[in-house]
Amino acid sequence: MAEDGEEKLLATVQHIVQTLGRTDTMTEDILKVFSNYDGRLSLDKLYATRAAAAAAAVGGPGERSVPASPPMPPPPVAPSAAAGMPPVTSLERTVRTLDRQISQFVAMDRLIWADSADADAFLEAVDDLIGTVQELDAAGTNRGLLDRADELLSRCMARLEDEFRALIERPDDAAPQVPGGFGSDESEEEDYDADDGFGDEPIPIAKPVSDFDVVIDALPPGSVSDVHQIARRMVDAGFGRECAEAYATARRGFIDESVARLGIRSRTTEEVHSLPWEELEFDIARWIPAFKMVFRILIPSERRLCDRVFDGLAPYGDLAFVAAVRTQGLQLISFGDAVAAASRAPERLFRVIDMYEAVRDLLPDLDPVFSDPYSAALRAEVSAVCSTLGSSIKGIFMELENLIRRDPARVAVPGGGIHPITRYVMNYLRAACGSRQTLEEVMEGDLGAVGAAAIAVDPDRPTSSLAVHIAWIMDVLHKNLETKSKIYRDPPLASIFLMNNGKYIIHKVNDSELGILLGDEWMKQMMSRVRRWSMEYQRGAWAKVMSVLQTGGSGVGSITAKAMLQKMQMFNSYLEEICAVQSDWVIADEQLRADVKSAIVDSVMPAYRGLIGSLRSSPEAARDLFIKYTPEDVQARIQHLFEGVAK
Repeated sequence: MAEDGEEKLLATVQHIVQTLGRTDTMTEDILKVFSNYDGRLSLDKLYATRAAAAAAAVGGPGERSVPASPPMPPPPVAPSAAAGMPPVTSLERTVRTLDRQISQFVAMDRLIWADSADADAFLEAVDDLIGTVQELDAAGTNRGLLDRADELLSRCMARLEDEFRALIERPDDAAPQVPGGFGSDESEEEDYDADDGFGDEPIPIAKPVSDFDVVIDALPPGSVSDVHQIARRMVDAGFGRECAEAYATARRGFIDESVARLGIRSRTTEEVHSLPWEELEFDIARWIPAFKMVFRILIPSERRLCDRVFDGLAPYGDLAFVAAVRTQGLQLISFGDAVAAASRAPERLFRVIDMYEAVRDLLPDLDPVFSDPYSAALRAEVSAVCSTLGSSIKGIFMELENLIRRDPARVAVPGGGIHPITRYVMNYLRAACGSRQTLEEVMEGDLGAVGAAAIAVDPDRPTSSLAVHIAWIMDVLHKNLETKSKIYRDPPLASIFLMNNGKYIIHKVNDSELGILLGDEWMKQMMSRVRRWSMEYQRGAWAKVMSVLQTGGSGVGSITAKAMLQKMQMFNSYLEEICAVQSDWVIADEQLRADVKSAIVDSVMPAYRGLIGSLRSSPEAARDLFIKYTPEDVQARIQHLFEGVAK
């Protein structure tokens, strides 16, 4: 009875198949559905039943059937005997068998690679399926079977992709230990900064890393071997690009988190341009070590991992690598571009130089990392931001010139002291020369070669582009100071002002590499100017005094005693006037102050002593002579000049 029930069931299935199976593919699919539904409806039984039905129908209506004995069930024959169906080949049986095997793996609700035996069996089935598809494709005789195999291969590749991504993303294997860097123990290696603008929760910020000779092993060797086996099957099956994208998708999360731990946040160009300088400077201070970390450690480590996962599978490893790192790489590069294109206020020079040097110094190390055609564009972007930052440095120097020109001549510096613009420019240039090598590179305009070979600095080269540029800035400053000196109504005080600023410039040039850049000839010209201003001061401030004393020498005999006494009174008046007016004048440099006083003493005192001697030698004058200031008194008053208001 059980056998009769099974025969009836098989007959019913065959009827359904004949009714609904309009094509070979539909027939195969229907048979497969029934075989999965009930164990009694195996594919072998169903095919055997169909074959028997087809054999019974072979006789046709023109033949007479004479049963000599009770009918025997037809022997199981191959489905090739079925009317209207192609012969069942070994490839068809292989596809059916692989379908059963692979479907079991694809339907698993756990990772196949959680069991090494399952993983090996699955890979073996995948290899067989790939070979079968290739064989069917080469034969080109059974398109329906090829479509079915391709559909099975697609499902197989989708599951492989899921396994591939899961193996890469496992948290326990994707947390590398880098001193002070990625994957560090938060309790020991990280600081929390709640004011980084990333949200309400504090972001763990990694401490800076100074040793860049580090490689991140993001996956253990066993996992690398597993994902490599998967990658090889996907490439062999023609799914190389899908595999590369799966790798990039799996790795981007790690890269994004790593960059976030470095305290970097994405900013648009508009945001960068609108930020207050203090805030932007803080961002730059974080960007520089982050840029070094990403391009010296993180990206090279990704290259190493890609090369291992896709070993022998070029160019898919190159595609996976650039797809994984491009977004964060471009984010860092775009920040550099935005800073370079922002305001070129002179105070930004030193941070821009730091950025430029950070990019320039790593360019040579990027050549082996970005050696393939797919990542060459990213290497070019890094080189381009280096050039852009260099151009920004040039622009900042030009803006310094404009700042000096625009500095208004409105308020005179009390006492003819050093003007703030002089202090600012000289200290600025002196500090800038701390990066003289970089500035030489930038000013020479050889930005395309930076990183390959630094430009040698010639100590006796005052004609370099940087030297010429600084000499031009000094000339602009000199003209600005001369304009400012005209504010002073008293010409001698204007000379004091120019003297003070000129001497300060000489001091700053001598005390730095500015002296090398400007050269000896420039220095001689500047010292000559200071001497000229000193002489102009003496002639202007002491002209009346010297005019009085000039007649007190050898020509005294022709001057009456009364006239000599009047000249003494005039000298006393002029001396008191000079000391009163110049009591708050200042010469800042001690040596210059001493030299000017000495020059005054040398010119005034001999003539004054001569006048006193002549008066004392004249009996008529000696009777009424009253010496208010002895030579020692006059010299003492001169020595108290130029000390400033405080003195």
